[in-house]
Amino acid sequence: QVQLVESGGGSVQAGGSLRLSCVASEYIYTTNNLMGWFRQAPGKEREAVAGIYTGTSSTRYADSVKGRFTISRDNAKNTVYLQMDSLKPDDTAMYYCAAGDGFLPLAVGTYAYWGQGTQVTVSS
Repeated sequence: QVQLVESGGGSVQAGGSLRLSCVASEYIYTTNNLMGWFRQAPGKEREAVAGIYTGTSSTRYADSVKGRFTISRDNAKNTVYLQMDSLKPDDTAMYYCAAGDGFLPLAVGTYAYWGQGTQVTVSS
């Protein structure tokens, strides 16, 4: 089955931490070189958070999360993680995991496969 399944979202106070997980099906994980996290707040466009090349583990981050978020992957588990620290109310959004093949890890158009999303809510 071709799918991405996110988990780990929830509600947290500002300054807190959450770790998101995304498990990909074998087909998706082995046929795409990029895994990414995106987010979308109500009334706003979907924006990139972070991306990681599954082969080299090279990473890219949006400026808004640099120094606070860390993306990582476990190839043995077909899983990508997003560790989110020092969370702010502006981080509140639905977070989506995505898989794609290309060279622009922070571009929505790079990604062909998307999960259903997990909600993150940060209160002040």
